[in-house]
Amino acid sequence: QVQLVESGGGLVQPGGSLRLSCVASGIIFGNYIMAWYRQTPGKQRELVAQIAYGADAATSVKGRFTISRFNAKSTVYLEIKSLKPEDTAVYYCNAKRAIGLDGDWGRGTQVTVSS
Repeated sequence: QVQLVESGGGLVQPGGSLRLSCVASGIIFGNYIMAWYRQTPGKQRELVAQIAYGADAATSVKGRFTISRFNAKSTVYLEIKSLKPEDTAVYYCNAKRAIGLDGDWGRGTQVTVSS
C-alpha cells in the first residue's frame, strides 16, 4: 500500500522560506516520478514542481521553487524561497509511474504566508 506523508508546512512571513518533505512507503521510490501540487479553496489543484524517476537530483522551477529527491530516504523535498501571500495553499505530494497517470497522493500540508 502506497503511503505519502507530507510535513514542514506552517505559518511563514512574506519573504521567508520553507522546506516541505514527503516520505514515501510501499513503493520502489526511485522508480516513481515525484511531484508537488498545491490547492486553494475553490480552485483546481495545480502542479508546482515535478522530478523524474531515477537518481538523486534537484531542479528549480520559476526561480523560487526547488524540488529534490533523496532516494536513500524515499523522500522528496520542496524548497520555496521568497514566499508570497499567494503561495498560501495546501501542498500535496504525488507519486506516479508515468506522466498522465493520476498516481497516489498524500493528505497535504498547509502553508500559510502572512504577516
